[in-house]
Amino acid sequence: MELDSDQRRYLRGLAHHLNPVVMIGNNGLTDAVIREIAVNLDAHELIKIRVLGDDREARTQYMEQICAELSASPVQHLGKLLIIYRQGDADRSRIELPKPKKAKKG
Repeated sequence: MELDSDQRRYLRGLAHHLNPVVMIGNNGLTDAVIREIAVNLDAHELIKIRVLGDDREARTQYMEQICAELSASPVQHLGKLLIIYRQGDADRSRIELPKPKKAKKG
């Protein structure tokens, strides 16, 4: 799911008070970490992930890999924190996103 800037801003506001629920350690993005992220996305839809280590490029790759493998959307990469969103089932969705704005013609 592709988020527009207003939806991303809304989700950043919701994520502000959240604590990280998953930590990616020195072993990187293992299968166990991916499963834990998936469980938390199912439960919360919007999560923060803390990445240990100073390699910014690795954090960017982690975010891309998580979003690709779990059909999630990147919200923000802020320092060592990744904010990820995955919409739940339509009938169980907890977060109501703002409607996307329509493109102007002309």
